[in-house]
Amino acid sequence: MAEVRLTGITKTFGATVALDDVTMTVPDGSFVVLLGPTGAGKTTLLRMVSGLDTPDRGGVQIDGRDMAGLTPAQRNVAMVFQQYSLYPHLTVRQNLEFPLKSPILKTPQPEIDRKVGQIAEVLQISHKLDNKATALSGGEMQRVSIGRALVRNPAVFLMDEPLSSLDAKLRADLRIELKSIQAERGATLLYVTHDQIEAMTMATHVGVLDRGKLVQFGSPREIYENPVSIYAASRLGQPRINVLPADVFGGAPARAVSIGLRPEMIVQGEGEESFVQRVEHLGDQTRLHLRFRSHDIVTVTDAHTELKSGDILRIRPHNPFYFDASGARLA
Repeated sequence: MAEVRLTGITKTFGATVALDDVTMTVPDGSFVVLLGPTGAGKTTLLRMVSGLDTPDRGGVQIDGRDMAGLTPAQRNVAMVFQQYSLYPHLTVRQNLEFPLKSPILKTPQPEIDRKVGQIAEVLQISHKLDNKATALSGGEMQRVSIGRALVRNPAVFLMDEPLSSLDAKLRADLRIELKSIQAERGATLLYVTHDQIEAMTMATHVGVLDRGKLVQFGSPREIYENPVSIYAASRLGQPRINVLPADVFGGAPARAVSIGLRPEMIVQGEGEESFVQRVEHLGDQTRLHLRFRSHDIVTVTDAHTELKSGDILRIRPHNPFYFDASGARLA
């Protein structure tokens, strides 16, 4: 596979700055997830790498080769969009075979049959191989789109929220399969999602984007445990980090304006009184919705807790994050 190097990528659409001087290296064989809300620049960055768009400034290198002026086909990348982008007049089998029958690849038919059968089994569409694409459900069409990328052996896989249209069980199954396939092949994969679970369970690296800027890049654990800002901290973690005024518990450092508390940073059974507003039993854990002074806090507790709405629970912070007025993390 290949390393992808982005240097000073800037892209504007009219008055809108979609990407602002983004520099990032996607290591060879890594699974990099881009996180951020709609409009953060995630898909635009993917399109820069694919060659579907060109930057106003900056450059893209794949495997040490400058991509300036090269088409998507010349870059040897495979992209999966949110839209299904299938050939409607072809069967599932023919859609999956299509990339392998390219004159560039010249794949022998026995090898095509083997790859198509293998991918169809992984994606649970073996029984649909002879169906026309138009006869499939939305989730099935998206699986075929993913499969059409996986049958190839490109330098880089680019995926734009490929699991978003699938049901919860299949999404969970395919998370495992995609990560397994990527690891087995040593594939380089750049992946856009809004799903924090996908980022935490699949990524070797996460890039957090905010209004076109890359604000943090590192492993999921690194960003979870050492976020550079409130914004970065809020991208990972379920329940989301609680952000309160810094002085709500006392003892805040100088210049601190906000305190950030992940669920595990809230010690229960000691400290100051909070009011249990709601208890959510989720099987392996229970979420507690607390009212502390005039603030709402969400934390987790034992799955078999006997706490109920209306109870009083004492809480205190343990090793919280502190942020300044701009939202930047204080050391």
